[in-house]
Amino acid sequence: MEKTQANNGEPLEPQQAAAKTGLLAECARLAAAGITFVAVHFDGYGDDGTTEEVKCYHSEWYASGEHEPVKYDASYLQEHFEALVPFGYENDCGGFGDVALDMAARKVTVERNDRFEDYTTTTYEV
Repeated sequence: MEKTQANNGEPLEPQQAAAKTGLLAECARLAAAGITFVAVHFDGYGDDGTTEEVKCYHSEWYASGEHEPVKYDASYLQEHFEALVPFGYENDCGGFGDVALDMAARKVTVERNDRFEDYTTTTYEV
């Protein structure tokens, strides 16, 4: 089930607001270099998680693993992206997702997928 919303309903922490502003300030520079998306992927479970390096893309749309990144050093944006990675995604069964900067739309989106355990119980008389 996918839920899309304009924002998560929570105000940004000061560090997150600064990170968003910093990323949006780079849109013109990145677009001039032919970059259409910049993203970072995160994944974790069991109270341990990893955030990958920032990667740049030249594609019509972004989805993790769907396009090959282009060679462009955007490592200076790593801290901004990491500030926007959702807190606690790695807890329990964990989660994964992406923080992506879209040059054309000039917006930052966070896609978080939470893992969970599920089971069914069947009771019957024999």
